[in-house]
Amino acid sequence: MAVKPLTGEKLEKELARLEAMTAYERSCEEKGRVCCCGIDEAGRGPLAGPVVAAAVVLPKDCRILYLNDSKKLSPKKRDMLYDEITVKAVAFGVGMASPGRIDEINILQATYEAMRQAIRQLGVAPDVLLNDAVVIPGIDTQQIPIVKGDAKSVSIAAASILAKVTRDRMMEEYDRLYPQYGFGTHKGYGTAAHIRALREHGPCAIHRRTFLKNFHLEERREIAGEESAESRQML
Repeated sequence: MAVKPLTGEKLEKELARLEAMTAYERSCEEKGRVCCCGIDEAGRGPLAGPVVAAAVVLPKDCRILYLNDSKKLSPKKRDMLYDEITVKAVAFGVGMASPGRIDEINILQATYEAMRQAIRQLGVAPDVLLNDAVVIPGIDTQQIPIVKGDAKSVSIAAASILAKVTRDRMMEEYDRLYPQYGFGTHKGYGTAAHIRALREHGPCAIHRRTFLKNFHLEERREIAGEESAESRQML
């Protein structure tokens, strides 16, 4: 899992990028809010599997090379950074909402619920929450929503990596239980291969039924369209 170390100009460029990603943390510290916690989620869009959220408090002046929005990193780098973050973090927590819970209360509320779980697992009381673009209901701590925050804040980037790696590993486990769907490859997202598997096998226990309604509606429309076309050809 080793990554070639950066040196010279490449190292300077990387350090400058990371310094720019501490702007929100430094601003909070200047206002006396020393304990900054980054919050992010993974898995709001897939047709299957849980939504996972993470909360991370990094030490002041913590430097983790390559830290970035999890979507911009290879699986190998995410795994490497996951290990480094969990070792260096002052505190971190992970929360989850199951597919059944998502169907029960909707994906947005389930995401908030997973985020609140992650915050409760920290073991420390943050002075401020740096969130990726959302304000979490039911939280008394000051919150700062940052659009595309996982690319702008080291704390949110760290949370995005923990959430993404945790969820990906869960989906790889589900792949062993339900190998016919290919969860280990697409992680539950609506790829062409996943949709073909759904049409062939139907949904399994970890599919989000409320997400599949639109899929089935579109499928019925396709069938109706094909039948209409065949009818026109027979006229």
